[in-house]
Amino acid sequence: MYDFDTATLVLAQDQTPPPPGAGAIPPPPGGGQSLTGATPAGGPAAGGAQRSDPFGGMFFPLLLVLLITMIAFTVLGQRRDRKKRKTLLESIRKHDRVQTVGGVIGSVVEVNSETVVLKVDETANTRITFARTAIQQVLTDGPVDTKMGTHTAE
Repeated sequence: MYDFDTATLVLAQDQTPPPPGAGAIPPPPGGGQSLTGATPAGGPAAGGAQRSDPFGGMFFPLLLVLLITMIAFTVLGQRRDRKKRKTLLESIRKHDRVQTVGGVIGSVVEVNSETVVLKVDETANTRITFARTAIQQVLTDGPVDTKMGTHTAE
């Protein structure tokens, strides 16, 4: 198989580049690719054959479409959330029970263009003024009967 004298002689020579095909692993008997995965010199990669693209050259257009779709869904989702919040803030009426972003729960006493006055304590008649944008959610519509815990009609 190998001539060890020649191999020793090659190793003992000066640092000159080996001739083409000198360091290549020979293909296994019967053809095919070697177990190491190395391609012998003069094999398919050296012959100028192109590797096949699994997406058929559609990778970058597909990536571009995916990116545009993600951006569109993000923008449309934010627009929907802003519209929903605007509708919530515009629908606040007197006697609605609301919760602020700080967690304060109270009944709306007065609604102005930019502010809302909440009654947070029935016994001490405590009122707090909040910015309208501080309202997080409307809990109930209309006043709550404190004795029964039910809504009353106006």
